[in-house]
Amino acid sequence: MNATPIERIALVTDFGAGIYVGQVMARLSGLPSGVPVIDLVHDLPPFRPDLAAYLLPALVRDLPRGTLYLCVVDPGVGGERAGLVLAAGDDLFIGPDNGLLSQVARRCKGARPRRIDWQPPWTSNSFHGRDWFAPVAAALCRGEAMLLTDLDAGALVGADWADDLPVVVYVDTYGNLMCGLRPPADPPGAQLRAAGRTLAYARTFCEVPPGQPFWYENALGLVEIAVNQGRADRVLGLAPGDPVQFHSG
Repeated sequence: MNATPIERIALVTDFGAGIYVGQVMARLSGLPSGVPVIDLVHDLPPFRPDLAAYLLPALVRDLPRGTLYLCVVDPGVGGERAGLVLAAGDDLFIGPDNGLLSQVARRCKGARPRRIDWQPPWTSNSFHGRDWFAPVAAALCRGEAMLLTDLDAGALVGADWADDLPVVVYVDTYGNLMCGLRPPADPPGAQLRAAGRTLAYARTFCEVPPGQPFWYENALGLVEIAVNQGRADRVLGLAPGDPVQFHSG
């Protein structure tokens, strides 16, 4: 499936706090020795694979190669949507075919999506992260043969979505607002319109006074709205899914 050995599994979900992450971790506990499982993020906006799709490529951009990302934002769990294994560069991604993996697939030259045509003998209708995707991840780590069918990347849900998404896609613990946009070519000359306000660019927090909102290119390579020593989500009243837009003049 992948020429690069799987060095680690990283969990990417909207599960939040509670029992679900632990259940997936327990299911993965029988992995071959030396394959760690990492909690990467579990507070993605619930039920919104369309937003998470634009965060995911940035989230993994600078992380070590040879990672298997087990990705679950799956409001259609138990329905007709397929399960995918996506080979992208030296990494693997497992998740539902609901748009969640679409931007990883389109931004990686030579990405190879495959439909998962196997399920364990017993799988719950409502927890495929634990009962289907985790066993697939474990099998791939063990090098076991897996029933997979090649798919054209253009056939994936979300393959026709825009290259960038001008909305808030994630709010971090500080109230900073990550957007589904990559910065324009001339950041200092670009102004961002959000919540009825025009926000100027700054390179980093200390370049603006405390309490002032601004936008900058964050460490993931995305446009992010922040307030120096404050919470942009509260100051601007914005939440995931709310629109933003660059404008000139």
